[in-house]
Amino acid sequence: MEKRPSIFLTVTLFAAVFAPFEALAAPASAQQQADLTPEQRAERQAERARQVQEDLRAERPIEAFNSVWIEELTWMEVRDAMAAGKTTAIITTGGIEQNGPYLATGKHNYVLQGACEGVARELGNALCAPIIKLVPEGGIDEPSGHMLYPGTISLRQETFEAVLDDVASSLKAHGFEHIIFFGDSGGNQSGMEAVAARLNERWYDATAHFIPEFYRYREVHEWMNTELGIFETDPEGLHDDFVITSIMMVIDPTTVRYDQRVAAGKASINGVSIAPKEEAIAIGKKLLRFRVEQTVKAIEASIAAAADENN
Repeated sequence: MEKRPSIFLTVTLFAAVFAPFEALAAPASAQQQADLTPEQRAERQAERARQVQEDLRAERPIEAFNSVWIEELTWMEVRDAMAAGKTTAIITTGGIEQNGPYLATGKHNYVLQGACEGVARELGNALCAPIIKLVPEGGIDEPSGHMLYPGTISLRQETFEAVLDDVASSLKAHGFEHIIFFGDSGGNQSGMEAVAARLNERWYDATAHFIPEFYRYREVHEWMNTELGIFETDPEGLHDDFVITSIMMVIDPTTVRYDQRVAAGKASINGVSIAPKEEAIAIGKKLLRFRVEQTVKAIEASIAAAADENN
């Protein structure tokens, strides 16, 4: 794959980088700016470019924070992580939707907190972009799907895909070479797949990967049955099941209203008890680990396939 120069060394990007900060860069008023000659404006822009290049080369003054989440890192920590080989970025998509009487509307987002962290650390060369928490959930003007229930927030499909494109393109602009898409909701899959395909048609120096394997819940349930000996014997017809409930409990038991359900005698789902808490969390960790391992295998296979195509 042809590799472009790093953004930190690409002088031609300066105009795009500095334009949004025009008002902050100098004490001159708007009128004073307007009075500058083209040569003076060019000199100021060159000085700003020099200052930013100096910043970009500056040594990080403190020890790096141990996180794989881009939003938790400083820009210097991201820069240094990439320089150390972390040039894969993961974009995950969740949702805010009704999930029955017990689970928080952000169900999928809580699952992805554990999943993206696990996948990034297992890969060893990846960072997680902020979870895309708002996704298509049904019609808005004439509510349909999950939008029939209070608390659901929906995006139009074109909005969702535009957000994915912009986030991925931002990451690519900074030098990430592989952009990974996976999500924890069925309605998200086609949008991620379509955006990844369009990006790959447009890009020559990075690759987008749609990973549907993460959302193959049937395989997770089969593994739970065969490997853990756990079966859901009494379906309740809720937008909920033991797999997702136990994984959410790994992140935060309050998201499944654990204490309230115990008090109300409702500490089970589909015939499987979620009590005691510690046992359910231990099972949730095993299920999450299975999903992480399957996803890592799929990502590595997709990256290898892309490398073969480019050779």
